Amino acid sequence: MPDKEILKTIFTSFAENLPLAVVERGINVPLNSGKIITVTGVRRGGKTSVMMNAINQLLKNNVGYQQILFLNFDDDRLQFSQEGFDNILQAFRELYPDTKPADLFIFLDEVQVANGWEQFVRRLYDTVSKNIFLSGSNSKMLATDIATTLRGRTLQFEVFPLSFKEYCHFTGTRTDVYSLTDIPKLTTGYKTFVNHSAFPELVLSNYTFLEQTLQEYYFVMLYKDLVERYHITNTGALKYFVKRLLSNLTKSTSINKINNEMKSAGIKSDKNFLYQVADYLEAIYFFQKLPKWNASLNKETFSDKKYYCIDNGFLKALLTRSSSDDGILLENQVFLYLRQQFPFGRGLYFYSGKKECDFVLTKNGTVVQLVQVCYNISDPDTLQRELAGMVEAANFFDCKNLLLVTNDEEKTIEADGYTIAVVKAWKWMLGSGF
Repeated sequence: MPDKEILKTIFTSFAENLPLAVVERGINVPLNSGKIITVTGVRRGGKTSVMMNAINQLLKNNVGYQQILFLNFDDDRLQFSQEGFDNILQAFRELYPDTKPADLFIFLDEVQVANGWEQFVRRLYDTVSKNIFLSGSNSKMLATDIATTLRGRTLQFEVFPLSFKEYCHFTGTRTDVYSLTDIPKLTTGYKTFVNHSAFPELVLSNYTFLEQTLQEYYFVMLYKDLVERYHITNTGALKYFVKRLLSNLTKSTSINKINNEMKSAGIKSDKNFLYQVADYLEAIYFFQKLPKWNASLNKETFSDKKYYCIDNGFLKALLTRSSSDDGILLENQVFLYLRQQFPFGRGLYFYSGKKECDFVLTKNGTVVQLVQVCYNISDPDTLQRELAGMVEAANFFDCKNLLLVTNDEEKTIEADGYTIAVVKAWKWMLGSGF
């Protein structure tokens, strides 16, 4: 149970640092929705910054610091039991006795760390204040608890590492895609962005201690978010499985096949364990899976998935890289760009028939766009293979909105009666081009 004096020290220190020094992100959460705002995403991805931006905006709107309660549950000074939650409000009220409870704006960061948080938040919402903001690094745990305890009372937002547009903002890079002065800086910046990392801390530090920092991120996620949270004892199989998924990034992946490989290599493994771990890795946002489109929900659910990593930097930090990975890095970044436009992954698929198309974008169940990714289309055979996959998918879905994302090509191509827009990835991700 946290001591009230420690809580008072935390609250006072926070108030002394207002307004907060933070670079604005491209996501803004509503401040007076009457709903509990939940922000989920990978560790170090910027969830706290989104909440801090909201706090700074409240201050601009003349909300006093005595009305803002911020607490990071990942603070090592805090060890919560269910009886200890009451100390939070008591300590804050003793500091600011003139603040009316209903006027409080309550921000609880990494709330999933504290067991029993959902009942506490429900009680806050029902009896204290409607202005509640939560963040957490486990989407499924938050979603499950919210669905059962806070149903109908929440608005959910996801935060990913920086988009390329946000990267430009963080690095002070102008984004005029038609400026002869800006274009070289944009292309150079995009190459750095794709080949290094999009985690805010690393971008702001100009990638100081890049690999060491990413490895530290990885070990915290591995041990704190997986091993400790889910009581995993077979850490050898867990580590192997993570690297095996990384090595197969962007490709259709059979977990059953990986399980057989592990057994052949003498690694103690269990198929059900690996399927469960895959779900855990998605829940903490280390990987995101992409399902194969299928008209049958049952077949879609049980078919092999593709896996994409939350940040390109992990490939460099955890695997031996080669120049042949350029296409993988580009496709992974394209997926992350698209994924942010499809909350919680709903409506985004890949197509696989005789040939493949990387991304199928749907809206209300209707296919609205097909996206193929190819780093370099200068080789005629490579181009033909990519176009054939798009055309097959276009015929299957009766979709004419076709996009081919490349590293540095921009033009239109006619293929089998379809007009295909070819775009440069950096320009497309800035919202320009076709």
